Amino acid sequence: MKRFLFLWLFLWLTMPAQATQPDLRARVQPTIFAVTMVMIHDVVNPPAATRFYAYCLLGAHEIVAQHERNVVSPASLIRSFKPLKLEAGKPYDYQVAALYCILETARLMLPSGSMLADEQAKLLAELRKIGVGETTLAQSVKVAQGVARQVMVFAAADKYNQLSTRLRYRPTKADGYWYPTPPGYIEAIEPHWRIIRPMLLDSCGQFKPLPPAPFSKDTSSAFHKLAQEVYQTSKSLTSEQRLIASYWDCNPFAINTSGHMSIGFKKISPGGHWINITSLAANKAKLSFSESINVHSLVAMTLMDAFISCWDEKYRSNRIRPETAINRSIDPRWTPLLQTPPFPEYTSGHSVISSAVAEVLTYLLGSAFGFNDTTETIFELPERTFTSFRQAAEEASLSRLYGGIHYRDAIENGQAQGKAIGGFVIDRFRKVGVKPVF
Repeated sequence: MKRFLFLWLFLWLTMPAQATQPDLRARVQPTIFAVTMVMIHDVVNPPAATRFYAYCLLGAHEIVAQHERNVVSPASLIRSFKPLKLEAGKPYDYQVAALYCILETARLMLPSGSMLADEQAKLLAELRKIGVGETTLAQSVKVAQGVARQVMVFAAADKYNQLSTRLRYRPTKADGYWYPTPPGYIEAIEPHWRIIRPMLLDSCGQFKPLPPAPFSKDTSSAFHKLAQEVYQTSKSLTSEQRLIASYWDCNPFAINTSGHMSIGFKKISPGGHWINITSLAANKAKLSFSESINVHSLVAMTLMDAFISCWDEKYRSNRIRPETAINRSIDPRWTPLLQTPPFPEYTSGHSVISSAVAEVLTYLLGSAFGFNDTTETIFELPERTFTSFRQAAEEASLSRLYGGIHYRDAIENGQAQGKAIGGFVIDRFRKVGVKPVF
């Protein structure tokens, strides 16, 4: 008995000190949304946005995993990632450290990350008000900063820094290929994104979709019929379809023109929209702090890899956008409801990433998880109600046809591509013990 008591006392004394603090799950959404707002300010492009989310949540995920047995470490999911070192031995709160780590990583990574210093100060002030001691805060910040630095080292090896060294992308002028579109005629976004190291996938081309319908000027061809569908659909849109197109626009920088004046409007990215849906769902499900961080991180990894897979195909098929094709062969004055994004058409990015993350969220939270999406209310659009994540993904996909920016095969094959990615990710989850949380 004495030996048992001595062993228990030894283990208790040598465990990393952990201060008991209030549950901070209510702070997860506003902390992540603060990062989103800086991305909106910086006009971060869609694939890059998901990379930032994945790394900003990676350190928090690792901190939580080292304190909660039911959370699988990202080291078990990401082949090239090793468990991070957390400074232990002094009292700190792992929830405080995880929240601060999200902001600290974003501060280091984002172009205007310095804007988050105010958010960090605000977070610490709020924690003081609820009774978190100065010693605990200081040590928690120290742990967070150490983890963020390690995440930055890991991120530096994913080839992102090599993108600017690649040859500048030159559009192909031949028929059937993508070419810059009005009103901005912006050059191609991230043409070399396929070189980025995935988080969960084996390679960028692991889920190569079916090839698109070949370009043809023949009015009886499959391609011409696809273009005609986009054109005719745009002429008979209902008010609901117009709202759906606008709701899922998610164009980080849309340009409105009037005469010689151009005005840019900043919006949330597709990945940012789904990250916020994740926050809304986590709040509705009343997930614990650790569960919420875990789910956000898993979704962010999925989004990042889905964009890598999609962008690999975009610059392989290099397909012409409906706006260009319709202007050349059907109606030279036609303009789509939504502004055409500055990159090739096939496959539909929103279809790929929405379908992939919907599968992951369905696995984690259930197939009949209904929710109210208020993501776009800050852009003066009404909230929308969905009965499931898959329903939301289906609507997001169809929005691209209503908006006039994608052909149907890019949408449907993009959905298949995304579902395949989601299924693969879920298999990875099962193999390492990531279980549903609701």
